[in-house]
Amino acid sequence: MNKKYSVVIAARHLFDSVSDRESQGYLCIKEPMIVKRGHGMPDEETICQAEQVLYFDDGLVMPGIVDTHTFFTGYVVYHLGADVSQVTDSESGKKILRAYETAHRPSGALLGHGWDAKKWSRDAGERMLEAEFPEKPVILFAADRSSCIMNRKASERYHFTSDTCYPESYYRIMREYLNDREFIRKEFAAYMHMMNARGVTTVKEMGFDDFYGFTDFLKEMEDSDELHLRTFFMSQPVGEPMNLGYAKKMRELFTGDKIRFSGFNRMTDGTIAAYRGDLKQPYENEVFTCGMEIPYEEIEADVLAADAEGFRWSLHAQGDGAVGKIAEIYDKCQKVNGKLKNRHALTDMEFTDPKDLEKLGAMGAAAELYFQIMSLDPGSVLIENIKKTIGTARGKYYWNRRKMQDSGICLSGATDLPLLVTSVPESIFYSCGGYMDGLDQPFQTQNTLTVAELLKAWTIGGQKNLGMEQKLGTLEAGKLADITVFDRNLLQTETREAREAGVVMTMMDGRIVYTKADADKG
Repeated sequence: MNKKYSVVIAARHLFDSVSDRESQGYLCIKEPMIVKRGHGMPDEETICQAEQVLYFDDGLVMPGIVDTHTFFTGYVVYHLGADVSQVTDSESGKKILRAYETAHRPSGALLGHGWDAKKWSRDAGERMLEAEFPEKPVILFAADRSSCIMNRKASERYHFTSDTCYPESYYRIMREYLNDREFIRKEFAAYMHMMNARGVTTVKEMGFDDFYGFTDFLKEMEDSDELHLRTFFMSQPVGEPMNLGYAKKMRELFTGDKIRFSGFNRMTDGTIAAYRGDLKQPYENEVFTCGMEIPYEEIEADVLAADAEGFRWSLHAQGDGAVGKIAEIYDKCQKVNGKLKNRHALTDMEFTDPKDLEKLGAMGAAAELYFQIMSLDPGSVLIENIKKTIGTARGKYYWNRRKMQDSGICLSGATDLPLLVTSVPESIFYSCGGYMDGLDQPFQTQNTLTVAELLKAWTIGGQKNLGMEQKLGTLEAGKLADITVFDRNLLQTETREAREAGVVMTMMDGRIVYTKADADKG
């Protein structure tokens, strides 16, 4: 006989992203929805009406995690072509590339990944490529994702060099690899599994220009049982100007709850450590406020043109000068009852002016924050960089998530993947505990968030960013059943120990898409 519920989840620790506390409760699910949220333990009648009952005594049951800033199309670059990660000399490199070329016969460039400059020098590698592949473009991407080696033929065809091998250059090769269905299907499946294993059920993907054919693949996946990661995507103009015609086409093409077009994305300034962040006042012991030119007039024109057509922008800003200028731009956009109509966002927001945060909060802007960013360098290096570039006095406003939260900005979690890979436990360690690698004392705890605030940023905050808060982001009756279960109660775990936590189950649309038990089986 048909049961009333497909699954009942009973938990001693349930965090619904509505309350700031967890409590004992249960969820009755009929795919794809949560049809009932109850307090305490389910009664016998409820249990008997379920096809499956799942009990969680120690773990934390919470809404599915949302990463609002990812680059699958950049992540997959580091899996392209031949694996040269173990190459230590040019002869073995030549053999691997020849074998790959014979087996796959690529029509475009011969690509490889995993190049390690400590094992195989750039000079030796490039000499071999010139000698052995003079008429075939070859690019081998570095294992550390910071560079590549390539031959002259590749530079001539793709118009970048090993010295300018930045992610923003990859659009020139994207059409070749993103339309290799066999490769992309396999890699996207692995990507979804990796994200589900971290509790992620929704991502906002950044794609250069018109995604170079990847949206055709997304359309094929949209109604497939193989899709278990909601994918909202943005266009980042890199090889061509902002394309509103493309945006309108994507808005019409994707109207469901699994894949949607979400607007436009762009970098403004660069890192403060490299003196490329745009500051309001000069860098310490310098006379300049930014080591690069930023076309704010062009950015403003694009934002206002998109806003007029109902599209949103996410602008990446690291310095207080860039954040302040973006606040001015967004303040010119359409508003409803004083709030931004199209939910524009800022990404990163490394160093900010509290007055700008209040202004952004008042207009309802969203923030896409890298809560794990401190993991990229030792704490001593990070603190020294702050002192060297902006000084101790201004440094107190570094990573000021506390003020962002208190100002009413919609906080959401982000990683800039593959820069980082989503981890809520790491986020708690760094952005709630204030800890840094290699240091015993936490850093500027007055700027940190509570664990409940951070969990909300990774769940309902992300869905508000995407305009999906009516359907996702909390564990309430009537919401889609996207659910993550951690192996411990993160709200009661000491923040220094939080990053040891792991995901035991992830559910999307009421279907289990990951369990640690199955992963352990292999």
